[in-house]
Amino acid sequence: MSVAELPRVAGKLTADAPLAPLVWFKSGGQAQWLFEPKDLEDLQSFLRNLDPATPVMALGLGSNMIVRDGGVPGVVVRLGKAFARVSPVDATTLDCGGGASGILVSSTARDAGIAGLEFLRSIPGTVGGFVRMNGGAYGGEVKDILVDCDVVLRDGQLARLNVDDLHYSYRHSELPDGAIVVSARFRGKPGEPSAIQAEMDRISESREASQPLRSKTGGSTFKNPDGHKAWQLVDEAGCRGLQIGGAQVSEKHTNFLINTGDASSADIEALGEEVRRRVKAKSGIDLQWEIQRVGDVK
Repeated sequence: MSVAELPRVAGKLTADAPLAPLVWFKSGGQAQWLFEPKDLEDLQSFLRNLDPATPVMALGLGSNMIVRDGGVPGVVVRLGKAFARVSPVDATTLDCGGGASGILVSSTARDAGIAGLEFLRSIPGTVGGFVRMNGGAYGGEVKDILVDCDVVLRDGQLARLNVDDLHYSYRHSELPDGAIVVSARFRGKPGEPSAIQAEMDRISESREASQPLRSKTGGSTFKNPDGHKAWQLVDEAGCRGLQIGGAQVSEKHTNFLINTGDASSADIEALGEEVRRRVKAKSGIDLQWEIQRVGDVK
C-alpha cells in the first residue's frame, strides 16, 4: 500500500514505523503505516476515505500490549496532544481526551476536588485504552466512573456511546471493531484535594513496593480468574523468575513479564504461554491473557 493509495492527511503519516519504542516492552516489529492525526476532523476524514479493507488499530501508551515481531499490517493510529486535554464539566465530571494519561486525569480531578478517580493514577495507559479494556486497579474500574464516550467508527462517523452501550465485563468491552475512543466523560464525587492526593500517594507507594515499575514490562499479564489471584497461581506453579530468551517472569510480582534486555516479542509471548501451561497443569485453571497481543508472528 503506497502513500498515493492513502487519503491525504493534515497530521503525520509514517511508513514502516518501528513500534518497539512506543510500547512498554520495547520489542516487536513495525507498523505498515503509523498515523498521528492533527485533530478530530483529520482522523474522521482519513478513516472515511481509507479503503474499508485496510485494518486499523489504535495505540495508546503501549503498556498493555505485545506487538509481535512481524509487525502490524494496515494503519496504527496514535492520538497525540490534540487528544490529551482534560477539563472539568461540572463539580463531579471531567471531559477527557482519548489520548490523555491516567496521571493527567487523576491530577486534574484532584485539582477540581473530584474524588473517586484516584485509581486511574495507577494504570499506565490512556483514556482510550481504559475505556476499551474497562481498566481497573485498587478497587476501581472504568465502568464505575464512565458516563459516556465519543468514538470515531471505522467509516469515520462520530458516535456517542453511553456506559451501558459498552456492556462492560472484567477487562472487556463491546466497543465496535475499529472504533477509536476520542473522548470520555468520567464522573466522581466531591472530595478534598488534600485527601485525594493522599489516596493517590498511597496507591503510588503500593505500586512501587509491589510491581517492577523500573523494568520493561507490559503491566498485568493475566486476568484474575474468579476467586483467584493470577500472581498466586503463577507463583504456586513454580514460575517466579522463569526465563525464555530475554523474557522473564518478574521476581517481584509474578503476574508481570519483563524484557531483561534483548527479548523478542516471540520470547515474551512464548514465556506467557509456558506459564499458562504450567498453571493449568498445577491447578487446572486456564489463565486468560489480559495483555493484548497484536500483529504478525515473524
